Amino acid sequence: MKKLTFIKAALIVITIIPAISYGQNQLKPKADMLKLIDKNFTDADKQYRLLIHHVPLDSMAETFEHNKWVSVAANNWVSGFYPGALLYLYKATKDTTLYNEGIRRLKVMEPEQKIDSHDIGFMMNDSYGVANQINPNANYKQVLITSANSLSKRFNPIVGCTMSWASQPGQFRVIIDNMMNLELLMWATKVTGDSSYAKIAITHANTTMKNHFRPDYSSYHLVIYDPATGAVIKKQTVQGAADESAWARGQSWGLYGYTMMYRETKDPKYLAQANHIANFILTNPNLPADKVPYWDYNAPGIPNVERDASAGAILASGLIELSHYTDVANAKRYMDVAEQIIKTLSSPQFKAKAGGNGGYILMHSVGHKPKNALVDVPLNYADYYFMEAMLRYKNLDKKAFLQ
Repeated sequence: MKKLTFIKAALIVITIIPAISYGQNQLKPKADMLKLIDKNFTDADKQYRLLIHHVPLDSMAETFEHNKWVSVAANNWVSGFYPGALLYLYKATKDTTLYNEGIRRLKVMEPEQKIDSHDIGFMMNDSYGVANQINPNANYKQVLITSANSLSKRFNPIVGCTMSWASQPGQFRVIIDNMMNLELLMWATKVTGDSSYAKIAITHANTTMKNHFRPDYSSYHLVIYDPATGAVIKKQTVQGAADESAWARGQSWGLYGYTMMYRETKDPKYLAQANHIANFILTNPNLPADKVPYWDYNAPGIPNVERDASAGAILASGLIELSHYTDVANAKRYMDVAEQIIKTLSSPQFKAKAGGNGGYILMHSVGHKPKNALVDVPLNYADYYFMEAMLRYKNLDKKAFLQ
């Protein structure tokens, strides 16, 4: 990675430091919402005190299915959400039992900083990154920088993206989920002064904006490129109902990702993209009144199909952040929806009873419906983003609301 001169480094850092502007919005949390959120965290603390006793020491909690606890290896894309959720719970409750468990799990994940995976941002930023927010230290920082280096190796400058999955010969595959991994690269430029990481993230975001989105700002799940020319070969929606459908979690990834890129760059095209995606979701005729999406906005059989709590939780967290950057009317619109999602996910329809659901907070998420994998189950990332959304809401009127 090329080091910048001091002056150039300073300019880069200035452009990507979050500069949250409240303007006329003056967003403030509501008392009834805070009461609900505090109750959720109290209940979640008890749930996770149950869950931690059912996770093998060398693995990470993923789900509870068919009355069995299911764990995954540290190299799975969802691995970081378990320690991240434990650390988010500590932020909310100061329960040191959960904090210590989260820190212990980090050691299991530490070797993954060198993994060859496009999901390393999910894995490391959502575990080590949260730990570094709570207690910044040199080891966490180095693990995250090494992780950013690992992710950077998957970048193809001809395509203009980091590669997803293990691509076939003659193919370079990129999924919308990759927008979530760019935050690790933006962070790495901030802390090292090396612009190479941010340049990769920005190029990837621009390429994805150009090729992943339809005219209505819904997104494909997968775009396959020619690695030699950068030409688009095919567009698909692998985890959705059909190639031209709007897979719900994918739409939430896009909104969250472009909101984050606006935060880090202050480039207005990213804010415009996030607003367009939000408008597609919020005006979609198949968005339920309670605002927690079906697993695909075009799923055959709506309304008699599965909901996806994970897509709702990601959406709520993204909308809460986006509300800080947009105009007053949209800020209220986004916050109203985020509040409704939190309320819906806090209801008995989605929130598990005490001692149930294997210790997870939320029921009714969908992993990969076309493969009939992880359908209508709790998922660790649904809990993670639900906690993140609630923490962001609690800190609405604080300048460091993302912390």
